[in-house]
Amino acid sequence: MNIALIAHDEKKNDLVQFVTAYQEIFKKHTLFATGTTGLRINEATGLSITRYQSGPLGGDQQIGARIAQNQMDAIFFFRDPLTAQPHEPDVTALVRLCDVYSIPLATNMGTAELLIRGLELGLIDWRNIVKENGEENGR
Repeated sequence: MNIALIAHDEKKNDLVQFVTAYQEIFKKHTLFATGTTGLRINEATGLSITRYQSGPLGGDQQIGARIAQNQMDAIFFFRDPLTAQPHEPDVTALVRLCDVYSIPLATNMGTAELLIRGLELGLIDWRNIVKENGEENGR
């Protein structure tokens, strides 16, 4: 599975800790991340991560493009709901694309726990069928 890892500044530590705790599951998948988030996760875990630009510089849009091309299977996006983001339209667009293409999206620790356990149990394997059939919207 192709998994994106994104975190706003105030949530980066949480995502690094989460990936560290579940690195045995994450290492079985292909990981992508926005700039600093990917660097911090790599330094903490040693996991191989393809890094895009930071979110404000277009990283969210780069991941969004992969979603639109049916090349992303799950997103862990730890958002900070209490801090205004200068690139909020990009964030909104990314969330919208996840809804349009039926991509599982965890925006907080509680949902992330459920999604990572679902990955571990194979409950997201339907994404492989979607990709094999060349479906564009995951429906």
